[in-house]
Amino acid sequence: MSDRWLYGWGLASVGLGGASLIVPLYAVELGGGPITLGILAAAAAAVGAPGALLVGRLADRTGHRRGYVLGAIGVVAAGLGVVAAVDSIPVVVAANAAIWFAFAAATPVLTLLAVVGAPEADWSDRIARLNEWQGVGWALGLLVGSLVVAGGERLLGLDALALQRVVCLVCAASAGVGGLVAARTLPADPGAGVGPAPRRLRRALRGAARFGVRGAGFPFTPTRTDPRGLHPRRFVRRFTPALALYFTAVTLVFAGFGAFFAPLPAYLGAAGFGDDAVFGLYLALNVGAALCFGVAGTLVERYDVTLVHAGGLTVRGVTLPAVVLVGGVLATTLPLFVVIGLTWAVIAVSAATLVTQLAPPIVRGEALGVYSALSTLASGAGSVVGGWLAATGYSRAFGLAGGLIFAGVGVVLVVRRRVTDGSAATERAGDSADRTE
Repeated sequence: MSDRWLYGWGLASVGLGGASLIVPLYAVELGGGPITLGILAAAAAAVGAPGALLVGRLADRTGHRRGYVLGAIGVVAAGLGVVAAVDSIPVVVAANAAIWFAFAAATPVLTLLAVVGAPEADWSDRIARLNEWQGVGWALGLLVGSLVVAGGERLLGLDALALQRVVCLVCAASAGVGGLVAARTLPADPGAGVGPAPRRLRRALRGAARFGVRGAGFPFTPTRTDPRGLHPRRFVRRFTPALALYFTAVTLVFAGFGAFFAPLPAYLGAAGFGDDAVFGLYLALNVGAALCFGVAGTLVERYDVTLVHAGGLTVRGVTLPAVVLVGGVLATTLPLFVVIGLTWAVIAVSAATLVTQLAPPIVRGEALGVYSALSTLASGAGSVVGGWLAATGYSRAFGLAGGLIFAGVGVVLVVRRRVTDGSAATERAGDSADRTE
């Protein structure tokens, strides 16, 4: 199967990357404050997991994968067009939720398209390539937004609201062109029930590079999971105490991430950063994450994964509140954003490794799905609380973010102690599960 359809999804990802920041900035320009941004982020988080699960199952049952992907790209383009055309905050919130529902819905379908027709030995590489195209497109969307804002202000003399509308339209156009490319290059629908076996696909997903730069500053995107392989009752029966403890830590730290990132665009604007500088900061954050994934993998291989994970969380827990302490000085804020991106790489790689190690082998795929759902929902809840607190003072919201992350670090260290004390029993349980798989 030709991979030319990746060009189309890459162009759509440019629109998504730009949308991840321009829509919150647009909401602020319309008069929205931190509470509005918390609601905006929470709505995006709330629709993600249901979108991925519902459309993934429908695509598998009907075999109409082309239609779902093209429909998702169309919703992204249309949603950005709606944002640019209105000045109503509730409509912007609804359009933004539709954009991220479409992205989440497309995720499992794209994963299936990446592996259909390929030998099983190539699945991990193909999923990794899909992730790379999406990550590059996301970062380019931030770069395009920065260039449009800077160029439009200096060359055309447009005001902030007009420039933001132009960025929305440019992102919508990129997604629309991506849809046209995808329409010409996506493979024909194979029919209902045709595709890789769920268990084999979950193994390929565990072996692929699942870590996208988008999660560095937008923690509401679902991990690639196979929607056909979720069996909640079986998962609950095999739920281990150590895994339950770690999922508590996941809930705490991602709530902290949400409490920080949701009101962040409003804070940066209030601190005196222009839209071009804000785009530049987010781009630096994403580039920092992208450059550190290889290093993070090496750290996880060489050292105790729980200590690496706790270390990454600790550094991020210190850095997030520090953003408000340095004020609106670009020279000191930029390095902090780079560090935030670096810590995301460490956290993402070590978290996936921890879940894989703590979960019995027979439910590892489902455990990664639960991790994705928990992180998304916790981010949404944290966004609402963070937006509400930020309305009374950004230092309170960012302080809460750091506190929640440090609470999560404490839980991770408890997990390490439990695993260390019961390592022999854990290994025996794992061996037994391996024999039953």
